[in-house]
Amino acid sequence: MVVAQETSPISQDTVELLEPKLHLDRARDFSNRNQTDLALEELEKASKSAEANEDVKALIDSYQAHALLYLKLNKEETTYFFWDRAKALLKDIEYPYGDAMQKYIEAILLFHDGKNFQAIFLLNEAKQLNNDRNFFNNILLAEAQIYMKLDKYESAAKNFNSLIVNTDIYESDYLATKAHLGLADLYLKTDKLEESAMNGESALKLAKKNAFSKEIWDSNEMLTRIYERQGRYDLSLANNKNLLYIRDSLFNIAKMKTETKTAEKIQFDFMSDEIRRQEQKIEELNESKNQSDIAAILTSALLIIITLLAVSLFRNNQIKLKTNDLLQTKNTELKAARDAAVTAMEAKTNFLSTVSHELRTPLYAVTGLTHLLLEENPSENQKEHLKALKFSGDYLLNFINDILQINKIDADKLEPMNVEFNLKKVLQEVIDSLQQSAQGNKTAIILDYDEDIPSHLMSDPLKLSQVFMNLVGNALKFTKNGEVRVVAKMLEKEEENVTLYFEVQDNGIGISKDQQENIFEGFEQGSIQINREYGGSGLGLTIVKSLLGLFDSKIQLESELGKGSKFYFELDVKSKDAIVDDVPFELSEKDFEFNGLHILIVEDNKINQVITKKMLTKKDITSDIANNGGEAIDLAKENKYDAILMDIHMPGIGGEEATIEIRKFDKITPIVALTAISLDDSLESFYAAGCNDVITKPFKPEVFYQKIGENIFDNKNLRDTVI
Repeated sequence: MVVAQETSPISQDTVELLEPKLHLDRARDFSNRNQTDLALEELEKASKSAEANEDVKALIDSYQAHALLYLKLNKEETTYFFWDRAKALLKDIEYPYGDAMQKYIEAILLFHDGKNFQAIFLLNEAKQLNNDRNFFNNILLAEAQIYMKLDKYESAAKNFNSLIVNTDIYESDYLATKAHLGLADLYLKTDKLEESAMNGESALKLAKKNAFSKEIWDSNEMLTRIYERQGRYDLSLANNKNLLYIRDSLFNIAKMKTETKTAEKIQFDFMSDEIRRQEQKIEELNESKNQSDIAAILTSALLIIITLLAVSLFRNNQIKLKTNDLLQTKNTELKAARDAAVTAMEAKTNFLSTVSHELRTPLYAVTGLTHLLLEENPSENQKEHLKALKFSGDYLLNFINDILQINKIDADKLEPMNVEFNLKKVLQEVIDSLQQSAQGNKTAIILDYDEDIPSHLMSDPLKLSQVFMNLVGNALKFTKNGEVRVVAKMLEKEEENVTLYFEVQDNGIGISKDQQENIFEGFEQGSIQINREYGGSGLGLTIVKSLLGLFDSKIQLESELGKGSKFYFELDVKSKDAIVDDVPFELSEKDFEFNGLHILIVEDNKINQVITKKMLTKKDITSDIANNGGEAIDLAKENKYDAILMDIHMPGIGGEEATIEIRKFDKITPIVALTAISLDDSLESFYAAGCNDVITKPFKPEVFYQKIGENIFDNKNLRDTVI
């Protein structure tokens, strides 16, 4: 330092500011050579220098370096001690590198705890905060080690290979050594023994060149196993002898003792400093008063406390007696209030259910007639009005569906099913159905799907798709010219029990901290301005929260204004590993040839009859009409139909009862429930009665035709076989 002052124009202040960094650089070199005692001494010097210069950032760096070194020594409690000290300092300053390093250390701790996916996510967040080359290279190394644990060898190899040719100015050889060791292990696990041996030798060569003592040990241990697998026992024995020599060397025994003493000394020094600070406070107190004064004050204080306690106990006893009487009275009042609230809730639920259900019939006429008019080549002026009418109808339909969904949940009418399904197919169908909205906002939807997830799961795919329809739809609504990412990862699998992690992330407008507190409450979208600009009922996230509650799961949110939002949750499902896919699923819309089909429409509403019949006629489908369930049974006995569209709610014989009767003499003809779902309806009861599928009124025309085609033509082979 003195020589630098005499030969360089650098000022004394600059030298003092650079001093912590010089100590940190030396500590890193000593740590890589496994000279832990010297590394800890340099870190202690860095901390003291930073404190003397009141350099908070340098002090944070030294605490974080301490944390990493103690983590290397497997002293996690001490790691957390220094990590917490750095965290406390970071609260008061803006220091992106320090924030990134905090996440990096936390990720390593999670990795050691077996929480691999959480560690990967934290490392990704750390990369976003800082682009320091050395820091980025260490993240690559950590990621590769996690990928190895997850058996994602291709991803691990990519990271290791990039580190072998790294241009790091601080740890180039060290990173390359660790990368060669990683590749040696990877190729050993994948039975590429020649490549494994080559990388093991390269690691040993670099480790010897730089005196990386731990890596010398690891390389010899790795080569011992590799050569044994290859049957090259002479080389395996040679490396094993190297291990014995390293282990038994007096130098290493002394070195381990020194490192342990140094680590324990630094811990002891921190505790000693704290004790000295406390003693100093006691001395200051003793200087202000002599011992007799302190004793008198303590005696008086003790008598006052005892007196106050006695008075307090007496008063508490009196208060307790009065409180018991008051509680009994309040309990009676609360019981009456609870009964009134339950009655009011039931009345509200029944009212909203009735209103939402009754609105569907006229809304079916609005949407159906609008579709038919748009198909009849209206003038441009009329087309503009019809499109506005269609948009309003769709908006109103979505709003009614949301109200009905919330009421079903509030009234405990919903229970999760437990059926077999393919998760990837469910997610892809949700994404496909929302592509038009995404294109309208010039936003891409990306599915990040973990292929380790079993293809056959047991849960409720319908409610799960509703969750993602709301989450992805919500993300698209507030994201323009951006990206919405849907993530599905497997966190854990133990026999048939599978824990899944889901995430929907966007880079849209984001949500402020204050607004996040109420975002899952009904009719909340953040602010009046957002409601006006983006529209919507504000019920989507409430539905998500309620649906996940049925699975004992909880939706979580991370968001920042202007940077986007991330909604995530975990879900426990069952796997069905014994089932084997005959044909991999494909998601593709089918074009059906409807010409010549003959269908029975069962509908009591005259307007709905006209609309449904016209929609069928558009596809060259002929039809008969039954005004009620009784007529439907008679017509089904007398005629042969390609399908039956069955309304459920009709006077007299309803749709379910009519379906049961028809199934007594006709088990083949597809019956599709075409109905407005009410609060008391259960899709399971429709299927139990004998329905093949359900179309909810009002419906989108493309869904209407698709369901008819699927149920007729997918059943055609079975029908022909029976006949």
